[in-house]
Amino acid sequence: MKKISILGSTGSIGTQTLDVVREHGDMQVVALSCGRNLSLIEKQAREFKPQFVSVSDENDAKKLRTSLADTDIEVGYGMDGLIRCATIEHCDIVVTAIVGMLGIRPTIAAIKAKKTIALANKETLVTAGHIIIPLAKEYGVSILPVDSEHSAIFQSLQGNSMNQIKKILLTASGGPFRGRKLSELEGIRVEDALKHPNWSMGQKITIDSSTMVNKGLEVIEAKWLFDVDLSQIQVVVHPQSVIHSAVEYADGAVIAQLGTPDMRIPIQYALYYPSRPALSGDRLDLFKLKDLTFEAPDLDTFKGLALAMKAARAGGNIPTAFNAANERAVALFLNKKIKYLEIIDIIEACMENASFIENPSVDEILDTEQCAYDYISKRW
Repeated sequence: MKKISILGSTGSIGTQTLDVVREHGDMQVVALSCGRNLSLIEKQAREFKPQFVSVSDENDAKKLRTSLADTDIEVGYGMDGLIRCATIEHCDIVVTAIVGMLGIRPTIAAIKAKKTIALANKETLVTAGHIIIPLAKEYGVSILPVDSEHSAIFQSLQGNSMNQIKKILLTASGGPFRGRKLSELEGIRVEDALKHPNWSMGQKITIDSSTMVNKGLEVIEAKWLFDVDLSQIQVVVHPQSVIHSAVEYADGAVIAQLGTPDMRIPIQYALYYPSRPALSGDRLDLFKLKDLTFEAPDLDTFKGLALAMKAARAGGNIPTAFNAANERAVALFLNKKIKYLEIIDIIEACMENASFIENPSVDEILDTEQCAYDYISKRW
């Protein structure tokens, strides 16, 4: 029986991972972590009976210990708790589903403990790909993508390892504001930006999809995951979200992965790779598809994608400044402290303000993050 640990078990990816585990019943959950959703993680702990659970705050950990006092489940907290979840004995695969750069240190610890990584935390590669990928190679650890687009690319590469990649076609839905011009985004409200046309996701990633910052992060992630140049990655707006991404080979052949917009499919593929067990849910019916359309992204309106490409080309710690600025800006927008278009203003300002470091260590990555936060606090 495969044993798994889930970092971020109460979020969108975490709960859907547990749906997959629940459906098959042939995996054992050995560790869970969350931020502050104590009621849900207690329910999860009672259902799946892990050895260890972790929360972000010490006081919350005390409350959870009291709630779970009738069980044998150990409770931890903070970074030490995350690292314990990521390295717990007998665990085979670690699902990294926490949001943000909080995932870097646990992922590094999991790799050193030789755990397979099911990666849903794109920020880890965006900010520390130059550390994570060589380390995974050194320890012989597989990094299996969970994002739907990267999973689609990974699936399209199967059986083609000896063939030359010409181009990666990274699809994007375009989000709720596809087709609008910059002037039409002036008065966007939080509730408007949270209405994604196709996918059900957490609040932060849904906002990122609306600005296309999320696609920019995915471009950087794809560069590291698949060892390609930025020039080989082409973003294609595909509103129907049927083709999840594709690979064009040197001979002109294009291999794509299609399916319904169901995140359980890429999650299950990572958990069971290379097997494909049956999964409940809707099936793609080609006869019901009216059309499949494709557009070039509007980089003038969706400047977040253009800034991500700029950060990727700059390299070093600039992707960290980009990512950190976006995290804080999105939080401010969700709390209705800034306007929608200020998200991009904040990202651009933080990128310009960052002191360039060519090959940052983990500490320097985290320092860059803090500098971005401090800069935003002073200006906004």
